[in-house]
Amino acid sequence: MSVTGAQVASDRVLTIPNGLSLLRLLLVPVFAVLVVGHHDGWAFLVLALSSTSDYLDGHLARSWGQVTRLGQVLDPFADRLFILTTLLGLAYRGIVPWWLVVVLLARDLTMVVTLPVLARVGHGVLPVHFLGKAGTFCLMYAFPLLLLSRVSDALAGFTLAVGWAFAVWGTGLYWWAGLLYLRQVVAVVRGERARSGAEPE
Repeated sequence: MSVTGAQVASDRVLTIPNGLSLLRLLLVPVFAVLVVGHHDGWAFLVLALSSTSDYLDGHLARSWGQVTRLGQVLDPFADRLFILTTLLGLAYRGIVPWWLVVVLLARDLTMVVTLPVLARVGHGVLPVHFLGKAGTFCLMYAFPLLLLSRVSDALAGFTLAVGWAFAVWGTGLYWWAGLLYLRQVVAVVRGERARSGAEPE
């Protein structure tokens, strides 16, 4: 439900988009248990449901005017947690390589490092960039397809090819958005320091 448009976020809590983000959070441990237990069919369904909810909560929030401050925090947090859990589960099963886990986690850790930097100049978290959302979208569709290759031998060739295409694009967009975010952080820090230096004592 992260929004880059001009809609003003409200303080509402009980909205359908927020409920979808909460559902995605609740599905995280369910998926973890299923994928570790080799229940691939059910794990695929949970992943597919999570990916669908990721699209729906943002779309409904914008369409229904239900953009909220809680949603702007809850949605990306649910995305990150689900991606982390899915990555670890699929890597544990040998479905994705561990280097992909390292590459994606390195990007998120880089973003975490910016939080105290922004806080030091009295600035909060910057808005989620559209490219980051697009990268998350690709990854959320890559993982179910890669898992599906273990569910159906008949579809394995197709799902692996398309799944890895989404994974590569998602990883690239994920890092591209991260680099743009870092550039924004540098601009904000410089701007705040210049403003502080210009203020009379």
